[in-house]
Amino acid sequence: MSINNPDLSALAQQALGSSPEQLPGLPDTAELSRLASQFFSELPNQSSISQLAPSAVPTAALNLPAAGSLSSLPLSDDSALSALAQHSFGLPGVADLSKLSSVGGFGRNPLATPVADTSFYYVKDLGELGRNPQLPGLAAAHPPFDVHAVRRDFPILSERVNGHQLAWLDNAATTQKPQVVIDRLSEFYKHENSNIHRAAHELAARATDAYEGARNIVARFINAPSSDEIVFVRGSTEAINLVAKSWGKQNIGAGDEIIISWLEHHANIVPWQQLCVETGAVLRVIPVDDHGQVILSEFSKLLNARTKLVSFTHVSNALGTVTPAQEIIAMAHQAGAKVLLDGAQSVSHLRVDVQALDCDWLVFSGHKIFGPTGIGVLYGKPEILAATQPWQGGGNMIEDVTFEKTVYQPAPAKFEAGTGNIADAVGLGAALEYLSRIGLENVARYEHELLVYGMHALQAVPGVRLIGTAPDKASVMSFVLAGHSTQDVGKALNKVGVAVRAGHHCAQPILRRFGLETTVRPSLAFYNTYEEIDRVVAVLKQLQCSKRSFV
Repeated sequence: MSINNPDLSALAQQALGSSPEQLPGLPDTAELSRLASQFFSELPNQSSISQLAPSAVPTAALNLPAAGSLSSLPLSDDSALSALAQHSFGLPGVADLSKLSSVGGFGRNPLATPVADTSFYYVKDLGELGRNPQLPGLAAAHPPFDVHAVRRDFPILSERVNGHQLAWLDNAATTQKPQVVIDRLSEFYKHENSNIHRAAHELAARATDAYEGARNIVARFINAPSSDEIVFVRGSTEAINLVAKSWGKQNIGAGDEIIISWLEHHANIVPWQQLCVETGAVLRVIPVDDHGQVILSEFSKLLNARTKLVSFTHVSNALGTVTPAQEIIAMAHQAGAKVLLDGAQSVSHLRVDVQALDCDWLVFSGHKIFGPTGIGVLYGKPEILAATQPWQGGGNMIEDVTFEKTVYQPAPAKFEAGTGNIADAVGLGAALEYLSRIGLENVARYEHELLVYGMHALQAVPGVRLIGTAPDKASVMSFVLAGHSTQDVGKALNKVGVAVRAGHHCAQPILRRFGLETTVRPSLAFYNTYEEIDRVVAVLKQLQCSKRSFV
């Protein structure tokens, strides 16, 4: 079979077990041949790819379920797809992306290399994808992700705002909740509601099992060796404060140094400033380049024998930069420092493996990964948790109490004083199971295509300045529009049902690094569509044409 003129009927027969004419929702063979010929003709190094083309087509187990559920398609040869993926920015329609230096191949993202058990979700109706027809070459070298099946799982996405269907592009602030999470919370309150661990009745046993089951789910999701290393907290902010107020006060003193980066959310700045004021420690900051990526050579210069802690974000909430976490952690450990990784913005977009990363702590919030508000996670290495004193006292975390002394339970219980957020922990477990069924590799690939499309489309709007153009990037597309305040842009988008964040995003230092106080920040999740990005672009073009702000 020629790589420049593939036999699409044969490929479909091989991949899907049926010819295209027998599959509902697929375009005709001639259209498939035209698009495939364009795709293959514009791939670089064709001679080296030719042997990969047949095996790059996945073997499909076409078992399309009822609306609202998904069907996985295992890849027959993931290494072949990996080989094609490195050429993704040579696809027709995206050549101009090289000028951006903004959305490269996720070189440090652990999802850049597919894993053996990656699966995809086959779209039942290609005509409903919402992909901009002017850029057909953005189609990936794998089956389309069925974003519409995913969207049916999120009831709020059918909401109408100002007469328009809601386009939720404020995912870096909070994510929407799938029906399975809503149902799980309802199920808990209907059939399991009780305090945990202590009572001798049936509902207490159910509630305890559900709560500890959620802890097990979290441990599996981040590949923690034991659920005893998972502490439930209110969110990332509380988790960072826990480490600062407990481990920090025990282990950091006058003259010691703490390193953070310019990219940090205020929640990963303020607690360390407070600790420095209390202890006499010094706060150091890793600079970033003009694209918004941390400068490793400058980080190396900051490390010394006084460095006790490095605390940094995995993905910037304001810019979307994916930091080189593994390198930073290894460099910090070599200097003898402990490392806290803020995963609030990363865990919903890419695989986070605490054992592979070797971080000492990881924090993230449930509401940013399709779970309830008011619940979050602190992962800690067992020897660190064992040596750390609790920062709050009360019930549940004690082994024995006398007027002379208190004996604490081991971790994680000693860090969970009082009645915990039992129901929302259970809801978080349901969210992580839902995301795991879809597959983070599938999510990452679809979101990456969407990000490429969005960055390209925004760059093409006259007057748009993109803020955060690092080669390693996820989800966030911050920008400003010449002649219009960020609040005016946000209001204009809201008029057509598009929800974005306009402000400083609790990350004032990094915006000021680029000479700004605020940006407009659309941020993506796997339920967003190309059509929603088109709606953003249309509003920006209208604003530029009218040269007047919405009031």
